Formats: sequence, C-alpha cells, structure tokens
Amino acid sequence: MTDASHASPPGDMRAVIYRRRGEVDVVDVARPDPESTTVVKVDYCGICGTDIHMMLDGWGTPGAVFGHEWSGHISSPGSSGLDAGTLVVGLPSATCGVCDACRAGRPSLCRKRPEAGVTPDRGAFAEFVGVDADRLIVVPAGISPQAAAYTEPLAVALHAVTRSGLSAGQTALVTGAGPIGAATIAILVARGITTAAVEPGAARAELATRLGAAVKSVDDLEITAHPGDSPADAVDVVFETSGARSAVETALTQLRPGGTLVLVGTGLDYPKLDTNRVILNELRVTGAFNYDAHGFEAALELIGSGTLPLDELIAPEAVGLDDLLSTMHRLRAGEIPGKAMVRP
Repeated sequence: MTDASHASPPGDMRAVIYRRRGEVDVVDVARPDPESTTVVKVDYCGICGTDIHMMLDGWGTPGAVFGHEWSGHISSPGSSGLDAGTLVVGLPSATCGVCDACRAGRPSLCRKRPEAGVTPDRGAFAEFVGVDADRLIVVPAGISPQAAAYTEPLAVALHAVTRSGLSAGQTALVTGAGPIGAATIAILVARGITTAAVEPGAARAELATRLGAAVKSVDDLEITAHPGDSPADAVDVVFETSGARSAVETALTQLRPGGTLVLVGTGLDYPKLDTNRVILNELRVTGAFNYDAHGFEAALELIGSGTLPLDELIAPEAVGLDDLLSTMHRLRAGEIPGKAMVRP
C-alpha cells in the first residue's frame, strides 16, 4: 500500500483503491459530483467480512473503492432536502419496491438487487461518498457517528434473527463470534434468549463471554452417531456466522428435532450437509442475506435504546485509511474482537 499521508488538493479526496488480491493504494481521486448526487463526508466506516473477502481473497474488481458500513455528515445536500451537517447513514443498495419480493416485505430478495459480491465502485473507504437521496437515513439525536456506523452490521444480525423465527423460551447457538456473530449474541441476550457460542479464537471467545453467551469449544460439542438422534443440549436455532465449512457441518448436528440452521457467514469452501439428519429431524436450513424491510431504522432504534454494550461490540480505536489493509489482516487473525472501523 502506497504512503499518501498528505492532504488532498481542493476538489480531490483520499481513497483506498483495490488493485489486486492483497494489494491496495491510498491515492487522491475526484470527489463525488455535488451536481448529480448527495455528497457525505465520511466519519466512520466499518470493515466488513465481505470487504476482507474482496480485498484479501481477490473477490473484488480492480479499481473499486469498498466500504459500506458508514456514517457521515452531509457536505452537499443535492436533492436530499436535508441540511448540510446532518448526520446520516446510507443503505448500500436501493430496491425497486414493486417486485413480488419487495411487496412481500422482503427487500433482500428484490428481483433487481445487484449481483451478489458486486459492490459500488465508490464506497466509503474514502473521505467522501456520493449517495442517492432515497438511500439516506437520518440518524436520531443522541447517537454518535461511531455508533451510527454500526447500523449496517447490526441490521444484518437483526435480519438473521428474523429469519430464524426464534421465540421466547427457545435456545440458540452462535458459531463464530466475529462482528456479525457478536452482534447476534448481543441481540439474543438482550431479548432474554439462552445463548451459547462456539469460537476458537481467544479474544473473540472472551468477547462472547462478556456479551453473555456460554462459550463452548468444538471438542465440547456432542455429535450423535445416528443422524436421527440429537445431543442432550441441542438447541432450537443455530446461527452460523463464520462461513467455515466445518462449522456449517457441525452446526447442523447441534439442532433438536424441528430446529433451524441460519446461514449468515459466507465462504467458498462449501460444506456438505447431512441430508439424512435434515430429513429425520425435519430440520430447516435457511440463509439470511442483508436486512429486514426496515432493518436500518430498527438497528438505529436499538443502538439508541442503550440496551447493547456498544463499547464491547465496537473496537475502541479507529484506524486511518493507510492502516486499512494491515487491520484486515489482524481481523482475519482474530486479533481484534470487536467491529473495527476506519476514520478517513
């Protein structure tokens, strides 16, 4: 990554440009055009697991700027009707609002959604971002810019809980206590759900414990020999947030009859599911992609409620653009337990 610590010339901004697998540059690029879009000065942008896949694993398109978990203050209002200086968050993609999925209240399945894995060419790992007016959400008073940047990952976790159909009195297991796993644990604990977690990394396992989950090691998990049987401590729902093949395969074995496996984490090392276990126990396997219909609003309400331990969920120190790539490596190594954020 090139060193570009100088201030940007007027009309330009600093941004992290993805070049190829594991390689980025921090360079000056043109700011978004205030005549054609609403321009937001980025305060914070969270580092998502998808960003890591894009930049460290080579999933991304060279020349792109990633980053979709952001908050910022409006610099040029454009057609938004909002005042300059308003604190906002932005929906990563628009939905059509008229297809059968949108009308059914499932915008994550919008028939006109972008192709999975393809992100905007100009995301928020930059000093400014351009956003269509209909994709802006005003942050309620009392929520800090750093907390507001947690809206997107929290909305992802809320959607996973919605997809699970989990109800009061049931039990849950979360496999993987990375940022989405930790957010899911925090939501479940806040709702009074008895929650366990499996996380091999020491720092993230300690975080899961502080959030209120009973942490187990993989060796603690009972895997019954017969697919029609289930462990004595089987749960109603497993949220698989790591994307690891072994975790997905093991998660299925921890369900009680009629239970649900919610797949949240992504990866390219695809698992093999024990279909006999699924059939004999009438298990349900579902995915959770993106957000509920009003997921950002619900996430902001939850952030503002004060019921979540945001000081645990968000890493205390934000990093600059020049440290983005090294921070991604630290996240992959499990050295940073909370949500790491960039402050451009």
